[in-house]
Amino acid sequence: MRVGMMLGYAGGFSEAVSELEDFERAGLDIVFVPEAYSFDAVSQLGFIAARTRQLQIASGILPIYSRTPALTAMTAAGLDYVSGGRFTLGLGTSGPQVIEGWHGVPYDAPVGRTRELIEICRKVWRREVLDYQGKHYTLPYTGGTGLGKPLKLINCPVRERIPIIIAAIGPKNVAMAAEIAEGWQPIFFYPEKAAQTWGASLEAGKAKRDPSLGDLDVVVGAACAVGNGLEGLREQARDSLALYIGGMGARGKNFYNELTVRYGFPDAAATVQDLYLSGRKAEAAAAVPQEMVDATSLVGPEGWVAERLAAFQEAGVTTLMLTFPEGTHADRVRTVETVKKLAADL
Repeated sequence: MRVGMMLGYAGGFSEAVSELEDFERAGLDIVFVPEAYSFDAVSQLGFIAARTRQLQIASGILPIYSRTPALTAMTAAGLDYVSGGRFTLGLGTSGPQVIEGWHGVPYDAPVGRTRELIEICRKVWRREVLDYQGKHYTLPYTGGTGLGKPLKLINCPVRERIPIIIAAIGPKNVAMAAEIAEGWQPIFFYPEKAAQTWGASLEAGKAKRDPSLGDLDVVVGAACAVGNGLEGLREQARDSLALYIGGMGARGKNFYNELTVRYGFPDAAATVQDLYLSGRKAEAAAAVPQEMVDATSLVGPEGWVAERLAAFQEAGVTTLMLTFPEGTHADRVRTVETVKKLAADL
């Protein structure tokens, strides 16, 4: 099981990147940089590539709608080049609020567009002439001046197959990730309910999977702190869970609320959403099921964390993406060391 982390830089970006050397010595394998509607992830990943030597770097995630497919391919090839072949392209669809509200483009055909974008990226990385006739993307563009011509990437990429991770929780998206991507990234992963929630989709996708892709890398994020008396830190996850379950989307169009229902908490999902959308955020957080708070966390005594790691591994997790709810830099480095050791002992 690889151990990674989501880059956090509340104390300053340059300072956070300088600390990555310590995490790398502690056994960290990969660092993910998010992109929502804050600073872009690409510039930060380039900075990290220049300041590290062995650490794998990944976007976590780039929305498929915010860049053209060709630009996504160029960006991934560029990051793989400046990092010496250490980049993983994390992709996702985000949601209508961000895509239509922030980027100003339609949120449509998420599964179809993701599949075509990945096909285009791989053509670019193979340096094939980019002549693509898809349902959602046509290259060259057939309108406009009529002067568009098929082109191929000028440079030779470091790798013609850059690993791709798809962030997905819906049945069709998950099946697609298992079929065409090197990795799959769910959210709020509940190990004991993973098979009943996603098992059929994963099996359907794997049945069509090209063997050259290798085994599916299952990338799971979790808050992590190891020690006694940390129950209060585990409870901090309530605010984030309530935000997603209750407020990340509209009533009737919230993927995370739907996931909570599929986990077996329909009443709680409705209550959290009702409270959150009415502005009662503290009450919404309190209404998140304790079972879900505990099951999706790696915060607690070492023995408990070891048990949860075993449950994650049993559910197929191959890469952990840790976040740290509290503590000094030295505390976080010790957490990575501990988790790395516990994972190796499984």
